[in-house]
Amino acid sequence: MTSFFIIAGILIFLLMIPYFVRMITGPTAIDRIMAVNAVGTKTSILLVLMGSIFHRVEMFVDFALAYALLNFIGSLAAARYIHQKSIDGDSNAHKSQPATTEA
Repeated sequence: MTSFFIIAGILIFLLMIPYFVRMITGPTAIDRIMAVNAVGTKTSILLVLMGSIFHRVEMFVDFALAYALLNFIGSLAAARYIHQKSIDGDSNAHKSQPATTEA
């Protein structure tokens, strides 16, 4: 049964490779955030699989839950930062345009 968990872990890690590529080459910041979030989710799954391999699932589930919570909070913080930056960028764009007066 341990070999099944090892093979499953390797396959999940291989499925993470496209997300690593998206993190590096993502055209937008949102693409990069989503890739980081997906990698974090798969890492939580890998932690539970490691717990199954080491016969300490209860300990690794705690680690996986803590990691998933930090991943979620980090994604929210990054999304809020990008959203705030886009709002500030929009308001600055309106300020830089000269006001036109109509006669």
